[in-house]
Amino acid sequence: MKKALLNLLALAAAAASMTAHAQSSVTLYGTVDAGIDYISNQKSSAGHGTTWAAQSGNVSTSRWGLRGTEDLGGGLKAIFDLENGFSVVNGKGSNGGYLFGRQAWVGLSSDQYGTLTLGRQYDALVDMIAPMSATGSGFGGNIADHPFDNDNLNNDVRMNNAVKFRSATYEGFQVEGAYAFSNEGGGFSQNNAYTFGASWAGGPFNAAVAYFQGNQPGSTTSGALSAGTSTDNDPMFVGARTRTLGAGGSYTMGPAKVGLVFTRTMIASPTEIAQGGSLNTFNANYLTFNNFEVNGRYNLTPQFSLGGAYTYTDGSLSRAAGNASPHWNQFMLQADYALSRRTDLYLEGTYQRVSGANGIAVLGNASIYNLAASSSNTQAVVAAGMRMKF
Repeated sequence: MKKALLNLLALAAAAASMTAHAQSSVTLYGTVDAGIDYISNQKSSAGHGTTWAAQSGNVSTSRWGLRGTEDLGGGLKAIFDLENGFSVVNGKGSNGGYLFGRQAWVGLSSDQYGTLTLGRQYDALVDMIAPMSATGSGFGGNIADHPFDNDNLNNDVRMNNAVKFRSATYEGFQVEGAYAFSNEGGGFSQNNAYTFGASWAGGPFNAAVAYFQGNQPGSTTSGALSAGTSTDNDPMFVGARTRTLGAGGSYTMGPAKVGLVFTRTMIASPTEIAQGGSLNTFNANYLTFNNFEVNGRYNLTPQFSLGGAYTYTDGSLSRAAGNASPHWNQFMLQADYALSRRTDLYLEGTYQRVSGANGIAVLGNASIYNLAASSSNTQAVVAAGMRMKF
């Protein structure tokens, strides 16, 4: 009898342990992406010209993270995500040296209502518009980003101090909104931000609209959009205010998928603009970008796909020293072969041409992703690499 009772207690303890394990979990995840790049023209301290270079994150930024969940019962869960970016070619951390510079948040998730999270997070354009673009979370990734990543579809900018709500999906419809505090005593609107968006998915069709506004981005070190000296440490533009409106749609037809995206970004009184991995002095009254993108991808086999995108960006600059109407034409092509569910090989090329910059170097010199800018109005990048997800 005593032995039977001990066995019963042991089984109960084991069952309790299994239940606790099932109700709470932490997952290690990440992506490692490295390749060899041919860059047609780059400026450097030694001059300018063709470059061959090892590059981390041509398509997907190399990263690792910890994602956790605890079941609180009744369809409610506690959740968190801590994510770090790094360069695989030299082992250095990215995002300005932040320990978890890509994401760092904690919150609650309800099956019925949605999720409420607090911390360093992405805006609604990243969450809802970028999946329909070739850049960012799209198949083309980093070297397919729009000039200066002006609309943040390539998720270069995160919001600090942000409270974010994303609803559950009702009949394919979902909404999202977030507010990022300035954390500045006596300066509630000094470097704060807010964003909202809505998406709908119905069968093969997806559509979304989103908006973001940052007030005095980069003006304080503790605000919503961090100050810094490089594009690794938000934001991409420093000024009085940045606003971005975006809309997009995608349609899937068997092995093919096409997408259309439009974004408009408006920067009031810009004082700095990010190019080639650093922030450069740039004084103007107003700067706008209209981005029109069409993209498509086709799976020839379950393992092999071909994709491409064309983006036309129409810019407008107003300043005392002279106005300008720059515009960019950018083409991207990609071939991708999956060695397994987690590992793939890619060959991707991007070509950019700028005109109408009226002699303003930071606008008139072609610049792809955060690579060093060209010394002319054209630049081409061809990247061959390998990506592994875990």
